[in-house]
Amino acid sequence: MKMWAGRFQKESDKALDAFNSSIEFDKRLYKEDITGSIAHATMLGEQNIISKEASLEIIEGLEKILEDIENGSLEISPDAEDIHMFVEQVLSERIGDNGKRLHTGRSRNDQVAVDIKLYLKRMVGEVKEELITLLETIHALASDHTMTVMPGYTHLQRAQPISFSHHLLAYAQMFMRDITRLTDAYNRADVMPLGSGALAGTTYPINRYRTAELLGFADVTKNSLDGVSDRDSLMEVTFCLSMIMSHLSRFSEEIILWSSHEFAFIELDDAFSTGSSIMPQKKNPDIPELIRGKTGRVYGDLTTLLVMMKSLPLAYNKDMQEDKEAFFDALDNTIACISIFTKLLATIKVNKDKMRAAASKGFINATDCADYLTKKNVPFRTAYKIVGTMVAYCSEKKIGFEDLSLDEYKEFSELFEEDVFTAISLDECVMRRDIVGGPGPGSQKTQLCELSEFIASAKK
Repeated sequence: MKMWAGRFQKESDKALDAFNSSIEFDKRLYKEDITGSIAHATMLGEQNIISKEASLEIIEGLEKILEDIENGSLEISPDAEDIHMFVEQVLSERIGDNGKRLHTGRSRNDQVAVDIKLYLKRMVGEVKEELITLLETIHALASDHTMTVMPGYTHLQRAQPISFSHHLLAYAQMFMRDITRLTDAYNRADVMPLGSGALAGTTYPINRYRTAELLGFADVTKNSLDGVSDRDSLMEVTFCLSMIMSHLSRFSEEIILWSSHEFAFIELDDAFSTGSSIMPQKKNPDIPELIRGKTGRVYGDLTTLLVMMKSLPLAYNKDMQEDKEAFFDALDNTIACISIFTKLLATIKVNKDKMRAAASKGFINATDCADYLTKKNVPFRTAYKIVGTMVAYCSEKKIGFEDLSLDEYKEFSELFEEDVFTAISLDECVMRRDIVGGPGPGSQKTQLCELSEFIASAKK
């Protein structure tokens, strides 16, 4: 007999039961469902909506169900309609009529909504913990490479010299924003929908603020229709996960490039690489490649949620059962990707010589050469043209600026002096860019300190 039977004269078709069931994916909400029910039963007893004795018996029964599920002595039945009905049915079987009093003053609609909010809040914390660990890994790696010179790129063309730490700390900025974005989403989700009922609240004198206090919510929802039909928090957090995956995917792409023989800037650890079934020399970057692929999957989960909600009238509609699989999938894949990427990054070998050799080619100090002239009162566009002519000259002769003699420099401009060789040296090019946010050593120290402070604050 269904818990919602009464109005129906016939048993539901088995095909309907299978199609309607959500137990296979919402069973992961068992802890949140039981926690929410314990708080609800506590409030019902305190408000004398049910007797204190009934409240205590329900609470004890729910605590035992939670214990039995977690120790494996109670298996969640795959035949149950959903986790909410499973818990309530087991409770009623164990304690009798008092178990049937649990649902007083609530609907499955607001029960589902509070379970999702509780789960979302817990999982946002887990994602943030993974990101903090990644930031700590980036901090450690960047600290070792503040003066490891490498080429910075635009359009995948060598552009200007930077330090490897500067490149790493650019990703730190992205992941820091991801954490603050998750925090903002968490704060907006931190309102309790329980008490909204099916859509119109309840006539019982419930105390929603007491239930919210028991469950650790900052506030309660202010409109019962919105309370049961709102899935903004799921979509917003899934968007945050999509952004995280976007940043991981970009980083992964660079790991793939850097570990190729064409770049050879880094070497992946054997423990985080794979081989080929036919080519014995191969060392494949499967982890970052999979992260690129899974990024599309998480984007798809976000699209699923957005499209699912786009035309739904208020309040609850069964379409919304589809929210959980997409959200769970996005969560699972994002957490797995952050975790494995962090381990991969912590074990890479950095080839400083290869980075410097690449930086010494491609005239990436051309802007510094032009700046040398502008500091001697040459208009920048004039200096730009002079240095462009020098690039063409050197390219034809297959040499670099460092290979020119001072006499050759003076053929392009009499303003060039011996100190030009210092001005265009790679180390000098990096060190002079010591403005706020730049790759210079002072700026790198500041960025690393700010990252340390951010990590310490995020852990609180």
